[in-house]
Amino acid sequence: MAHMLEERGLPTTVLAIVLSQVVKTRPPRAVMTPFMLGRPLGEPNDAAFQRRVLLQALRLLERTDGPVILEHFPDDNPGWFDRPDWVPAVTLPAPGAVADWQAELDLVVPAWERFKTRFGRTTVGLAAQPPEDWAVFATSFLTGALPTVPAHDTPALALRFLCDDIKALYGEAVQADGAPPSARQIDTWFWRQTVAGKLLIALRAAAMVSENNALKTVGGRFFVPAPYLPG
Repeated sequence: MAHMLEERGLPTTVLAIVLSQVVKTRPPRAVMTPFMLGRPLGEPNDAAFQRRVLLQALRLLERTDGPVILEHFPDDNPGWFDRPDWVPAVTLPAPGAVADWQAELDLVVPAWERFKTRFGRTTVGLAAQPPEDWAVFATSFLTGALPTVPAHDTPALALRFLCDDIKALYGEAVQADGAPPSARQIDTWFWRQTVAGKLLIALRAAAMVSENNALKTVGGRFFVPAPYLPG
């Protein structure tokens, strides 16, 4: 699309995170940013850093020395570095069995409510289910059931979006108080110290042996990041 727009006289610039894709597609102008997928401008709530990234990308619009211009943003995002004094906003016991997830979720939801009050926003809502319905719905997949909800046509989509909401709710709840941790700290906390993380790993394992091909596909691709798959 960028090439088509440029051929029609409209300059374009691309924020890119995956270098191999940029090398293959060769957009006319691109800034390669070393950030997490989904965060091409860097971590949330760091407006000054995001502005630096955006200005570097926009400055490429002034250049005509192409046909292909690829710059690399020079700095890692400050939010990527661990905060040694960080304490999670919700205190949880050591993760128990997946069947105990409802009890853990009951502890996490109040912190999530504080996050929403503090920041006035949430990214939770893709599942089209309230958190009080999540435990029964999610764990039913572990017994071979294939439930869905009116907002989603298939069980695979319903579970995929629920997994997204679970990760989002926990990620927001843990930041309800104090200075933000790094994204890596949030991920490590979720996948190593919560029942929810164990649940998503179990759901992926169940999806991978399911006869439902759609569930197998979304489970393999979207439930658990590669660094946190069981060894």
